[in-house]
Amino acid sequence: MSTVPAHDRPAHPTFREAFLYWLRLGFISFGGPAGQIAVMHAELVDKRRWISEQRFLHALNYCMVLPGPEAQQLAIYLGWLLHRTWGGIVAGVLFVLPSLFILAGLTWVYLAFGDVPAVKGIFDGIKPAVVAIVVFAAWRIGARALKNRVLQAMAALSFVALFGFGVPFPAIVLAAGLIGLVGGRVAPQHFQTGGGGHGAAQARHAPALIDDDTPAPPHARFRWGYLLALVGVAFGLWVGMVALLLGQPVLHDMGVFFTKAALLTFGGAYAVLPYVYQGGVETHGWLTGPQMMDGLALGETTPGPLIMVVAFVGFVGAWTKEIFGPDALAAAGMAGAAVATFFTFLPSFVFILAGAPLVESTRGNLKFTAPLTGITAAVVGVILNLAVFFGWHVVWPRATAAAPFSGGVEVFSAAVAVVAFVALWHHKQDIMKVLAVCAGMGLLRSLMG
Repeated sequence: MSTVPAHDRPAHPTFREAFLYWLRLGFISFGGPAGQIAVMHAELVDKRRWISEQRFLHALNYCMVLPGPEAQQLAIYLGWLLHRTWGGIVAGVLFVLPSLFILAGLTWVYLAFGDVPAVKGIFDGIKPAVVAIVVFAAWRIGARALKNRVLQAMAALSFVALFGFGVPFPAIVLAAGLIGLVGGRVAPQHFQTGGGGHGAAQARHAPALIDDDTPAPPHARFRWGYLLALVGVAFGLWVGMVALLLGQPVLHDMGVFFTKAALLTFGGAYAVLPYVYQGGVETHGWLTGPQMMDGLALGETTPGPLIMVVAFVGFVGAWTKEIFGPDALAAAGMAGAAVATFFTFLPSFVFILAGAPLVESTRGNLKFTAPLTGITAAVVGVILNLAVFFGWHVVWPRATAAAPFSGGVEVFSAAVAVVAFVALWHHKQDIMKVLAVCAGMGLLRSLMG
């Protein structure tokens, strides 16, 4: 894709151009929500300029307060802004579809053949690169969003609360929103869009297609008819799928269970994993505890949201229960993975497509934007905490909470993370190229042995 001159507003992408971008994103969205948001920010805000910084953060803040995978919900929101309802559906589906097939394929290999060294080597190179991407995202978003000391302090407190005291993520978001709500009334200059203060006086960035002052398109206006039709269709899909699965008790139980899980995912995948573990291992017996841990490891190293581990649970459960008989284990596994994925992600489409018109209507209204500005500041701390957490697991893979630096440093991972960060920060390299090079380094290391 050719670079648009900095002084020109980009042309509106065709549906095909957007389709190809969302498809590509689905294959390279590694690193959990922080890494995925970083990739979208680099492409859509900095490179393609399809949306401005403030519009991007406004959408992100709404997604952060919802249950479900915020990165996938952000993709739905941006796809909807660009190309109406079908744009949102395509963006959301393509965000998880490659992950579904990749994870299902790896799960089949896991169940049928065991470990694959070459695949492990590739992901050993990707994981430290993701650490660098997340750190880079925290720096880049923080530099633009934290425009005064109040917001900087909120980001720091968010990081300390998560990293030092283990405060639940929903509590962080709620507290940041309340601080923003009160701050917007008593000190509005600190909570204006973009952080207020000297941020408002800085030079404008190159114009974006959907810029700070771009009016909402006609389809982004709230309409009762659209809302009722959308909820009706979604509810009909859910009821229809549940009824269709009545003849398969295992798949039916999965549909009901993963619907409940989808509505409990406040605070990201890590917050709901204990519930999935309890239901999948202890209640239904779809898989064992060690298998659940292996599934989490696969989920960490494949593209897509971490909550895609539900596809692993569904695949193993349907395979273990032999729902189609002992001669059709792969087909059973794929059916289980598809059912788990469908019921887990359906609510996200409803939340975004139903709520986004209301969110768009609040832009410029300080009463609504001040809480979101507070949440933006907290999100910077959240991203930094994720970077530290992920980096700890990558650089000290054998460490435990009791002995956080035990087991020795993984020198290769630390070196790759540093090289990747320098390439991103100093040399301004494309994220996809950095991921590809790091994956190649990991593969070469595994082949050398």
